[in-house]
Amino acid sequence: MRKIFLTALVASFLLPAVMYGDTLGDILDGKYVPRGVKSMVSSADGMHYYQADPAQTAVIKYAYATGEAVDTLFSTRTARNCSFSSFEGFQVSDDENRVLVYRDREQIYRRSFRADYYYHDVRRNMVRKLTDHPSKQMIPTFSPDGKMVAYVIDNDIWLTKFDFDTESQVTRDGAQDSIINGATDWVYEEEFGTTRLMEFSPDNSLLAFVRTDESAVKEFSFQTFQEQLYPGYYSFKYPKAGEANAKVECRVFDIAARTTRTLKVPLEGDGYIPRIAFTNDPARLAVMTLNRDQNRFELYFVNPRSTEAKLVLREENKYYVDADWLNSIHFLNDQFTYISEKDGFSHIYVYGLSGTLQKQLTTGSYDVTALLAVDPQSKTVFYKAADESPLRRNIYRINIDKGEPRKLSAQPGFNSAVSFSAQGRFYVQRHSDANTPPVITLHDNNGRQLRVLEDNGALQATVAAARFPKREFITLPAADGVTQLHGWVLKPVNFNPAKKYPVVMVQYSGPNSQEVQDKFEIDWYHALTGKDIVVACVDGRGTGARGEEFRKCTYMKLGMTESDDQIAAARYLGSLPYVDANRIGIWGWSYGGYNVLMSMSRGNGIFKAGVAIAPVTDWRFYDTVYTERFMRTPQQNNDGYNNGSAITLAGQLQGKLLLIHGMADDNVHFQNSVEYTRALIRANKQFDLFFFPDKNHFISGGNAKRYLYDKVIAYFQEYL
Repeated sequence: MRKIFLTALVASFLLPAVMYGDTLGDILDGKYVPRGVKSMVSSADGMHYYQADPAQTAVIKYAYATGEAVDTLFSTRTARNCSFSSFEGFQVSDDENRVLVYRDREQIYRRSFRADYYYHDVRRNMVRKLTDHPSKQMIPTFSPDGKMVAYVIDNDIWLTKFDFDTESQVTRDGAQDSIINGATDWVYEEEFGTTRLMEFSPDNSLLAFVRTDESAVKEFSFQTFQEQLYPGYYSFKYPKAGEANAKVECRVFDIAARTTRTLKVPLEGDGYIPRIAFTNDPARLAVMTLNRDQNRFELYFVNPRSTEAKLVLREENKYYVDADWLNSIHFLNDQFTYISEKDGFSHIYVYGLSGTLQKQLTTGSYDVTALLAVDPQSKTVFYKAADESPLRRNIYRINIDKGEPRKLSAQPGFNSAVSFSAQGRFYVQRHSDANTPPVITLHDNNGRQLRVLEDNGALQATVAAARFPKREFITLPAADGVTQLHGWVLKPVNFNPAKKYPVVMVQYSGPNSQEVQDKFEIDWYHALTGKDIVVACVDGRGTGARGEEFRKCTYMKLGMTESDDQIAAARYLGSLPYVDANRIGIWGWSYGGYNVLMSMSRGNGIFKAGVAIAPVTDWRFYDTVYTERFMRTPQQNNDGYNNGSAITLAGQLQGKLLLIHGMADDNVHFQNSVEYTRALIRANKQFDLFFFPDKNHFISGGNAKRYLYDKVIAYFQEYL
């Protein structure tokens, strides 16, 4: 379950009498959304980047140092045999001799898509379709020398050799809802954040890939209506907690010999291979595995020709190993980096290729939240850390041999490195704070600012003129009475401290999430402040950037501590002189929706009203990877599943509830709300239900968002 970001920036509150509907319309129409910059795709040398022109008709090469265009690699206007006038996306080979562009993109799940790809030979200035196969292609991957590209069609891997103008089929067992080669299934994409498990060796002789057998995974179906007389169904493989997982294995295709070997990687039958990567040595393929409980991570070096695997690193955790840290593994010539929580906080460690720990590179009572880039030549590591405060982020560089971290971000607030060039020579930085829209700048690897890419000056002026309430940060006690929590408050327009106001608490509360941060973020709920409602947000225990024990204290008991802390926060807010303790509401989407139900069922009436959108209502309904990471299986933790089930607690629900769900939600299935409805009916609990036909987890498109938030705001107005 990846958090849904619903940020859209606020409209102007020029007068208190302005109707919230107009304000909400401006919010949802994006009137106050900060401007960003187009993605910079780094060249192999790290000195240049590629971007498509605004009309998506050309791929242009720019110099990082100056921002000036130095070459046009592809143009639909001048390329020979080009049958189209624009494209949707592109890839460039490391040698810059070949460009792939795609059209007619067809979305599959949240990240994955298939499309029609076209190959442009830069030297000959000629375009042709990548393949004559009638099906669209997925995840095209260039070989390091740029002379080949591998891609997936209908779950099979294909290989094109450009110099010979040949196409061959690497695998032949791919089948819908059964075998996937190179690409990933729904749960890998959603919970491990990957759509491709396919890599060329550095000498271009081998193609490693993961083969996924999901034939034993049960199928989930939901009805699709689409204004048809006879509605249809959508079915896909979805492993629910405690049910069968797909079986995975790693294979290697020898390109010259045209043979495929299965690698001898030790893996339990229901374990995971979230990532594979070649080191600089073609005889060392790194295969990274997690057991099903996800409390044991193992890194193997596998010889692709002998197929033998050697265990290099094993990490076991009394809770779980966060799979995101696998992305912190970068291979140098004789070392690799890895983020671990072994000292209680997430920090960077350096290992030799034998698996010997060489040093802990960062230390302190704070979390490193991301390893951003590694320059293998200077042995410099770039990272982001919550060292100053859990609410803020800074960017640092540190040399592996010398240590001594150097802070690169100069301004307090929330700093992110949006992208790094190859070898970490340049990076794009995004800075904001609670009162300042993002400023996006380009820097060299010493942190020196080269130029401003976007200052959002126009938005800053618009926001200043709007006079909407400022976010006020607070600290308050958790339910244990000891731990201090972070929160923020937005007071109503023309706030009167002598008046008592209702409160709507917005929250997400999921493991390692964060809503309370010192960054510019304004959303739909700002419309509430124009209707004399206080808005508040509190990050309870289990949220991020405060060390492992704080982050993982909800292990095996999801829903309990999180709801306890929202209940405690409601009591604290009710004690404030300007808050009416009898008019407190709570809102959440996805995990946040789940915690709305848990909080209203365990809060003894502290919440007068709540809105839960697309909530999980019993963790048995959710997928294996996410759920079991935090809860293990229902067979292992039956009490945890029962105690954390909103369905089990339905009879304890107090307050007015509005339950909202999209009927075509492939993530948190509509089944959750159906079964929760059944439980409320059995318990004779009155509530309000609204569903969106054929809408997924995001409930977007058409008039859906406006309709949804009009309903939410009206509900809080009526019942608070």
